[in-house]
Amino acid sequence: MSIETGIKGRAETVVSESNTAITMGSGDLSVFATPGMIALMEKAAAGSIAPLLDEGQSSVGTKVEITHDAATPLGMRVWAESEVIAVEGRKVTFKVEAFDEAGKIGGGTHERFVIAAEKFVSKVYDKLK
Repeated sequence: MSIETGIKGRAETVVSESNTAITMGSGDLSVFATPGMIALMEKAAAGSIAPLLDEGQSSVGTKVEITHDAATPLGMRVWAESEVIAVEGRKVTFKVEAFDEAGKIGGGTHERFVIAAEKFVSKVYDKLK
């Protein structure tokens, strides 16, 4: 694993019925949902470090501290940008921001942990025993 500060990521989508507040259960309006924005931020962050992980490793999101400052209508393009701002062992902290075609719509920080994928999944499914 060779993750360093400064690594950047980006993820993009279009606001559709599948990522509105009403569909995602976070409100009753047909606008881009906060959970959709968070997922886009996580996608940008995870995607930026995925190529740098060793075989058998993955990353999992553990913390999100964001604001959602502006609504985005159906049909508008939205994107998230991430930048690694700290690496402490297996914990990676990102600055995340989201935008639509009119400007910035949110931002904050996001933490991910690098994990051994097989061991992690095995431990999760041990909960069913």
